[in-house]
Amino acid sequence: MNETKSYVCNEPQRLDIFLASEIGQSRSQIAQLIKQECVYVDDKLVARAGVKLKAEQTIRVEFPHAKKEPALQVDFDVEILYEDDDVLVINKPSGVTVHPAPSVKEATLVDWLKHKGIRLSTISGEERHGIVHRLDKGTSGTMIIAKNNESHEFLSNQLQDKTMGRYYLAVINPILKDDITEVECSIGRSSNNRLKMACVANGKYAKTVFKALALSNDEKNQLIACKLFTGRTHQIRVHLESLSRHIIGDHIYATSPKQDKSERILLHAYLMYFIHPKTQEKISFMADMDDVMKDYLSKKFNMEYINEVMDANNIIGSFTSHS
Repeated sequence: MNETKSYVCNEPQRLDIFLASEIGQSRSQIAQLIKQECVYVDDKLVARAGVKLKAEQTIRVEFPHAKKEPALQVDFDVEILYEDDDVLVINKPSGVTVHPAPSVKEATLVDWLKHKGIRLSTISGEERHGIVHRLDKGTSGTMIIAKNNESHEFLSNQLQDKTMGRYYLAVINPILKDDITEVECSIGRSSNNRLKMACVANGKYAKTVFKALALSNDEKNQLIACKLFTGRTHQIRVHLESLSRHIIGDHIYATSPKQDKSERILLHAYLMYFIHPKTQEKISFMADMDDVMKDYLSKKFNMEYINEVMDANNIIGSFTSHS
């Protein structure tokens, strides 16, 4: 049996606006209910979201039962860096997609969270499950997940006002000319390839600063640190492409056949700091790189020097003049 609820409209207004406020769903979710033939006005089935309601009309919604999807096999584990009642900080493995989507056939990070039975915020909708910010499938490293709606809102605001700091490591080719390189260019969907983002005039503002850390032994590749000031899709990769630089192992943006191969994109969310939603204290976390990235560095770079430049204080201090 479907759950049925009735609502009475007190004043003339659009159907989707009325139901969105009554049910607490978005207008696009209301449009889906109408499309699924679940909405009636005075016992007549409604076909359009923009129907004008009159005062005293009764609206009936027959909520469809959510189809139980078979649980996906979660065959990976995730390192937990920190957990309390409000936040969960993890080291996301490379190769794991964050959110479920029709095109994603394997278990996602959200499936892992559900599998673990971790209580999470619902502020972005059930399918987003406490995710405050995302990492691309191939990118590994620090991610913060909110465990209740208050924490989610507090952390999302920090992303907006830049009080949350995020630093990435990447191995790129060719090397950057300068020690510090700042890129400000708006990002939007590429008109040539819908899988790619690009610097476009009418895109969303984006800013990244890159810091040169170490040259490979043959001086062809470079380990760099990247500080994000905004969080656009593929931001680091797009801003590097605007400089004609690419991350090793990036199969979307780096297409040079001469480039070094890697089984994963060598991009890692290394450091993160934020203000804790309850204690109001600034806390920071560092996520270790996986074996693939470590092996690549040990083969191509002087590891003694790498370990020196990867010191957290050194990396954060490199960006102090850029805020």
